[in-house]
Formats: sequence, structure tokens, C-alpha cells
Amino acid sequence: MEFNDDVALDTSQVQDTRGSGGGGIGGRVALGGGGVGIIGAILYFVLSQLGGLPAGSGGSPLGLDDVQSGQSVSSADLSQECRTGADANAKEDCALVAVINSIQGYWTDQFARSGSRYQLATTNFFTGGVRTGCGSATSDVGPFYCPADSEVYIDLAFFKELETRFGAQGGTFAEAYVLAHEYGHHVQNLLGTSAKVREGTGPTSDGVRLELQADCYAGVWANHATTVPTSSGQPLIKSITQDDINRALDVAARIGDDYIQKNLGGGRVDESQFSHGSSAQREKWFSTGYQTGNPTSCDTFAARNLG
Repeated sequence: MEFNDDVALDTSQVQDTRGSGGGGIGGRVALGGGGVGIIGAILYFVLSQLGGLPAGSGGSPLGLDDVQSGQSVSSADLSQECRTGADANAKEDCALVAVINSIQGYWTDQFARSGSRYQLATTNFFTGGVRTGCGSATSDVGPFYCPADSEVYIDLAFFKELETRFGAQGGTFAEAYVLAHEYGHHVQNLLGTSAKVREGTGPTSDGVRLELQADCYAGVWANHATTVPTSSGQPLIKSITQDDINRALDVAARIGDDYIQKNLGGGRVDESQFSHGSSAQREKWFSTGYQTGNPTSCDTFAARNLG
């Protein structure tokens, strides 16, 4: 994945609140405000039973009573560090800023084409713990979107966990897929899709359909990523290779409910506990979005066969 060197970055779309200690990953965010993340609830319980969560993370995925707000860091530091696509090519933080700019640029244009208005959502970089409109959360919950404040939250240590714990290949585009998935949840929130989801788990549950749709939306953005214009008229993203797409699919496969249960749990797959979809389903729906480039192809709620 390569960025155009001379295109300006917009760091106002990112709030940097890193500074407090902590780290680690956990399960699907079951926040009081309805937060949703890229990995399933099963992962939190798997890791807690295996001792894979840090001490003091609490008795729930949120650890509501234990978390303190992340120490605020001036986002001016990020704005000084990340000015152009050249910085994105050189530094991971800046690459993520560029990805966020591109994702939101695509959805801004897509909403305008359909006669509606896309509302920009801030991504928060934090370390250890953070307070959100959906409640307090530790890094244990992994990346998530909070519909109550319409913001994305991520401890960037999650990307290293994808490689070390899950065995993912990693890379900038693999990280872009994670962010695009979370912004897929923002799109669902704006369209009112999230509010229609009923509680429950299982291979055809509303929760699984919601997550697979977010994967599909991530694929749709990927299809258009190299053509999304900035205010200068030039796209931020210069090129995406087949290796980049393969790395995104690799992540999708390693965060499927069945993969997590089999490889990080007791080795037994229980479809009744699926909350995000199987590895094959997640790969299928990202691919569907990428191949079609059309958000209307992402209607997982009408699909009889999820894959």
C-alpha cells in the first residue's frame, strides 16, 4: 500500500489520547451504549479463562469500575508529525491518519451521491483505558465503534497482537481493513441499521449480519481507495496490491468466530455462540464489497445464505 507523497493529511479526524499504561486485546464490546468491535465476545472469555488478559481488567469486557481515562496528549503533536502522504509512507501513525481520511472521503462522497450527508467520525488513539459515550473500556476490548458518541476507539497495540497472538501477516492494509470495518459500523449507525439489530448469537443472528455487513463496507471502500479524491483533487492512496488484499483477508480469517474458538479456545467450535461470523463468512463479505465496489451488495440482512 502506497500513499501519494504530496497530498495533505487531515489530522483533525484523529484524537490522540495515548499516554496511560496497559494494553492487550479482548472481546466484542458489549457497551451499554451499544458499541461494536471487530472481534467477537467469545475472544474475551477465551482469553480470560486462559489468563490472557492483564490483571485488573475487571469481571466484564469493560472493567467499568477499574478504568481511568487515557492521559490526554496534544493532537498538535500528531499534526506536526503527519502532514503529507510522504509522512504516511514513512510512519505508521501517519499511515493510519491517511487511511481514516480516505475512508471518510469515500463515504462523504457516497452519501452525497445518494442525496444525504455523511457525518465525520473521530478516531481516538488511546493506551490502556478510555472513557466513551458508551462507558469506560480497557484495551482488552479491541478496536470498537461507539454509536452513542459516533466515534472509533483503538489502542494501536492491537495490531501487534494480531500478529503475535493470532498469527496474522499484518501490514498497513491489514490495519486499514480493521479501521474500515469500524467505520462500516459508523455508516450503519447513520443509516439506522444498528438500531434494528436484536440481541442474540448464532450463525444467522442479527449480530453476525451486522458484522459481516461492516466487513463488506470495508471491502467497498478498498475497491475505491485509489480513486477517492481529496480537496486537492488527488487521491491519498496511490496503490493497493493483491498482497495488500490478501493480508486483509488473512486478518478476516483469523478473527472469525470459529478460528478464535478452535485456535484460542478449547478447540471446539460452537456455532450457537457466533457473534461476528465464521472465517469463511468474513472473507466472503469483504471480498463481495471489494469485488463489486457497491454498498447495495452488502445487504447481509436480506441474504439467505451468508456463506
